[in-house]
Amino acid sequence: MRTVVFDLDGTLADTSEDLLAAANKMFDRPYLTPETDRALAVRGGRAMLREGLTRAGKPWTEAEVDALYPPLLEAYAQALSVHTTLYPGIAAALDRLEDAGWISAICTNKPAYLAEELMQRLGLRHRFSALLGADSLDVKKPDPRHLWETIDRAGGARARAILIGDTATDRTTAQTAPVPCVLVNFGTAGRSVAALGAEAYLDHYDDLPELANRLVAA
Repeated sequence: MRTVVFDLDGTLADTSEDLLAAANKMFDRPYLTPETDRALAVRGGRAMLREGLTRAGKPWTEAEVDALYPPLLEAYAQALSVHTTLYPGIAAALDRLEDAGWISAICTNKPAYLAEELMQRLGLRHRFSALLGADSLDVKKPDPRHLWETIDRAGGARARAILIGDTATDRTTAQTAPVPCVLVNFGTAGRSVAALGAEAYLDHYDDLPELANRLVAA
């Protein structure tokens, strides 16, 4: 069956403010701000830690980043959905995709237990036939096996799948799979994703069902 696989952070929902708040709890003051660092947030916890430590002006090592990562996840889990919001139109787009015979799934580099809890809180977990996180396998995006396994567990066909994302990681994953890639223009990176050379770009979820049908037909 045809399958739409979604990234989560910056694609289905704007999680950046809650992620940045969790990272800032690891520092002596808030070095990261939603005004300047939304795109950094969706690059992952370790990326936020490295940047925050750099801004603190103190030498740091990867061992320090690794040591701070579990407390960051704990802080994030305690305030998972304070500011997080779904991007407009996603629920209606899922309805139309399902009516047209599509399966939906999630492939994210967020730890699976956090992704599961967040999607439950956002009221949409039941709409996805599979959800795989960074720790679901021994590989993660951009390794294509992360995407392939997501498609397989959803009951879809790899040759009839597309990936919706918002970063270079998603683009690389799709290229190596290979499946068509759609990058959203409304995520934390905005229209700068145009430089990544995806098969298509999405301005609003209202346009996704028609776009998905066109990409698979092509």
